[in-house]
Amino acid sequence: MADNDEFGAFLIGFIIGGLTGAVSALLLAPQSGEETRTVIRERAIELRDRASESLEDAYARAEQAAADARTRADELTKVAKERADELSRRGQVLVEEQRAKLGGAVEQVKQRATKAGSEGEASPQI
Repeated sequence: MADNDEFGAFLIGFIIGGLTGAVSALLLAPQSGEETRTVIRERAIELRDRASESLEDAYARAEQAAADARTRADELTKVAKERADELSRRGQVLVEEQRAKLGGAVEQVKQRATKAGSEGEASPQI
């Protein structure tokens, strides 16, 4: 039962303290309610303007970053294409060199085969 009495006393003290604080705030406020509302309205407009400016700045920075990224991607694409073309040319040169070597080797084998065949016809068969 003592707990209920203590809680009731606390609740009454809390309500009386809140009312006392509200009354003293109204009596000691440096400006009228209309002036307070005007100040609040002006601050709200000011905050809205700041937020709008911040949003515009962020949007401009995002657009600039996107443009920079596109430019960089275009540059990288150009470099990659140039490298791919160079590798393709090098590959083509290597293929031609290997074809020439292979053609020379095939020609030597044919000459040896022809030479061996002609030597076999010239020699008498026993």
